[in-house]
Amino acid sequence: MGANEQGANATDNRWLTIPRSLCFVFNGNDVLLMKRGAQRRIFPNQYNGLGGHIERDEDPLSAAKREILEESGLSVHDIRLRSVHNIDAGEKTGIMLFVYTAQSDNRDFIDTGEEGSLHWIPIDKLTDYDLVEDLPLILPRLLETGATTQLYSVHVTYDKNDEIQMRFVVD
Repeated sequence: MGANEQGANATDNRWLTIPRSLCFVFNGNDVLLMKRGAQRRIFPNQYNGLGGHIERDEDPLSAAKREILEESGLSVHDIRLRSVHNIDAGEKTGIMLFVYTAQSDNRDFIDTGEEGSLHWIPIDKLTDYDLVEDLPLILPRLLETGATTQLYSVHVTYDKNDEIQMRFVVD
């Protein structure tokens, strides 16, 4: 099947999404999170994993690796896709989020400060931090996952009070 036969231009009345990657890097009992800068439009002053947009010439895994390296300078291993989130925030387009975990043997990150500041956070202290709203729902599932744990999917919407609603699906 050639490029013209893929149907990529059939966008009328179709759900379109922006692809992003999100990765949680672990070292022992700590996870590396970024406290987003106060000037950031999305999630200012909140803690989130590392990640960003998937570029046109990338697959989700390559994007996750690139974002980790760009944002922290860390070389990681055991990168695993844990979940895929279809996020409908009520706009014309949504977000398709590929969530990964990774391990780092090194705690010496390079903090560029461009998007925020990096912090190793003890897993048992996560509730003490202002996390992005879905992290308290995502991180416990990621922490329960092992090498053989099956990938899960999530459909994310917001109710009439703008509260996040997450439907987790495991086959």
